[in-house]
Amino acid sequence: MFSLIWTVLIGFVIGLIARAIHPGDDKLSLLWTIALGVGGSLIAKYLGQAIGWYKEGESSGFILSTVVAVILLTAYSLYKRKQAKP
Repeated sequence: MFSLIWTVLIGFVIGLIARAIHPGDDKLSLLWTIALGVGGSLIAKYLGQAIGWYKEGESSGFILSTVVAVILLTAYSLYKRKQAKP
């Protein structure tokens, strides 16, 4: 139970940092900010394991998680911008 709570809290912090780093006005709700951070952490974990930076059972790095979250936010912004143009 505490593992899930910890994951959500860290995901929220990473999502907030990613939104602060990314330029522009991102209108994301609290839930999407948490999803952004948790998604960045999960992708960073599995990417780091595939590259060999992390071993099974190790948590992903905070910096790599934030970088991946910024990349996800940038991709989301580009997608929304493309949808807005007719």
